[in-house]
Amino acid sequence: MFLPKYPDNPTPPPAYSHAPADPASVRRAAPQISISTGAVAAVLAGGVVLTALLAAVAVTAISVAIAAVVLRSTLRDQRRR
Repeated sequence: MFLPKYPDNPTPPPAYSHAPADPASVRRAAPQISISTGAVAAVLAGGVVLTALLAAVAVTAISVAIAAVVLRSTLRDQRRR
């Protein structure tokens, strides 16, 4: 009386199809990619430029921070007099 009633077919059909036995027949050929020396040089030059810009921003930020500290201490000394 209190036993559960199971469906007739408890396993649903799979929602995917199985891969064929020979995967070499399905494999697509990748296109040939040739990298020229000009492209490598352009990427390296871009990396150098971006690194130089990052270094310039870092140096500017440090110099502005130092200038702010010096100005703050100078103004604080003037207020105490």
